Amino acid sequence: MITYAVLDCRPLDAADLEAGLSGAAVHRVGPRPGKQIDPLLDGRVLVVGDDADLAAVGVRLLRTDRFAGVEIGYAPPAPTPVTRLWSLPVGDLATATITEAEAVPVPFVRDDVGGVLMGLGTVTPVLGTVYVDEHRVLSGPAAAVSVRPDPSRGLAVTVTGPRRLGLLRGRSVTTLGRAVQIGTHHAPATVVRDGVPYRRPMETWIFYKHTEPLLLVAATTR
Repeated sequence: MITYAVLDCRPLDAADLEAGLSGAAVHRVGPRPGKQIDPLLDGRVLVVGDDADLAAVGVRLLRTDRFAGVEIGYAPPAPTPVTRLWSLPVGDLATATITEAEAVPVPFVRDDVGGVLMGLGTVTPVLGTVYVDEHRVLSGPAAAVSVRPDPSRGLAVTVTGPRRLGLLRGRSVTTLGRAVQIGTHHAPATVVRDGVPYRRPMETWIFYKHTEPLLLVAATTR
């Protein structure tokens, strides 16, 4: 039997969802679920919530090492960085797709504090250095460093320069790689992963591609 994990992040009638999924088991686990979902991580799991809820499920996949045995479907109510990145359907269409579409391996991004990144991470502001793999892509100030999963290399890292004279936004440069190391030498920076700020400012941060991919239902990697 396919298992569907339903994250309680939007008004949702469990009975209606069950009916729409041909009677599949629906489990309410609440937003940002923790280890209580571990018994549900088997076969195909539908996550109904937002990108941070999806990331919470990703953390449990990482900590229980279940990448090979779990396919993740995602049904947010509206477009998100994750759905835009992998061209995923949203809402009722996403729910309907879970029973028919294939799971596609996509890069799984983690960090050096035990977290994961599903759609978009930002570090702001940065005054220091940024390395993508062995290449230094920043030495000095930047308004922001943005990180997204990338199907070809693992990570897409965009460095946006500071505003000039308070009027003009600096140019953005994107570099692809397997890992990014961000160091802020003069002041800690704010790190936001999938819409959730990290609990304190950080002077260093690393995102990197995990050795195993995420099996994401209906993903498009072209």
